[in-house]
Amino acid sequence: MASIFTRIINGEIPSYKIAEDENYFAFLDIAPLAKGHTLVVPKKEVDYLFDMDDTLLAGLTVFAKKVARAIDQAVPCTRVGVVVIGLEVPHAHIHLIPLNSVKDIDFGRPKLKLEKEELEKISDAIRRKL
Repeated sequence: MASIFTRIINGEIPSYKIAEDENYFAFLDIAPLAKGHTLVVPKKEVDYLFDMDDTLLAGLTVFAKKVARAIDQAVPCTRVGVVVIGLEVPHAHIHLIPLNSVKDIDFGRPKLKLEKEELEKISDAIRRKL
């Protein structure tokens, strides 16, 4: 059965897409820690990040770097943090999270609840910076 991320990539589940190429896909997290919190995934469904072959993993990192730079320009923040946890969805992914302090990256705190219009506005702002 396809992961939720594969279903998002295939357009079966709507998303706030940030960027896409032949191998990778980036979209806003709908339960973000901060405005602009983005997930970056390989299109190839691999459960564990470190099970990816070196070429795919290196490409994911370069793709995430481009997205992170766009987030940094579009969302007021000191830096864009990078987190890999990999427990919640069996599809390798990287979290890119706008940060102003180390507390902003605490996954134990309540997630933001953003309206559709705000998510669209944020995703548009990030895409314009790509």
